[in-house]
Amino acid sequence: GMEIAREESDRRRFLKMLYLLNDKHFDKDWYFNKEAKGLYERPAHWPPREPVVEVSAFTLMPNHFHLILREIVDGGVSLFMKRLGQSLTKYYNEKYEEKGSIFQGSYRSKTIHDDTYLRYVAAYVLVKNVFELYPYGGLSSATKDFDSAWVWACAYNYSSLKSLFTKNEGSPIVSNDILEELFDSESFYSFSKDMILGGRWAEEESTFE
Repeated sequence: GMEIAREESDRRRFLKMLYLLNDKHFDKDWYFNKEAKGLYERPAHWPPREPVVEVSAFTLMPNHFHLILREIVDGGVSLFMKRLGQSLTKYYNEKYEEKGSIFQGSYRSKTIHDDTYLRYVAAYVLVKNVFELYPYGGLSSATKDFDSAWVWACAYNYSSLKSLFTKNEGSPIVSNDILEELFDSESFYSFSKDMILGGRWAEEESTFE
């Protein structure tokens, strides 16, 4: 239950890790500090970037994170998640003078087999979880004032909802192709609203227990 991102620099570094660690050629001996010249700047000596997974969606929460991933190379998900967990732990322990893993166990995953399930997972990761962070009362208040909460959620910097249907807010971390095949901005809004107001997110949440 402890926070894995205590301050803004921690959250920015999480974004940096989602990009730099997703690379077949990542050099594990190269240690990037939390505030490099550019958020997504790669070392000049690295070969051209070759991602091991496609990041379709992400949301950073105070003490955990959610990702929707599609594997590009065999073992890509496991490799990426291992790198991410180890890098977060190393960074956190060095910065805050802690010891041991910052996670309770290995990551939990579910395989998405069809478009119906993907629709629910996308709304769960990108809307329900961000609504929990709504500064005016969390999920319960966001449910009562969905439209205002939606505007706030679309501006949240640490979720890919912001870049999903806004071309000028695109992120190098994510590939939106698979979600854009299922939704346009209006249909995703409508689907998410129906799921949140109907309490259907609880059905999705139960699959992670």
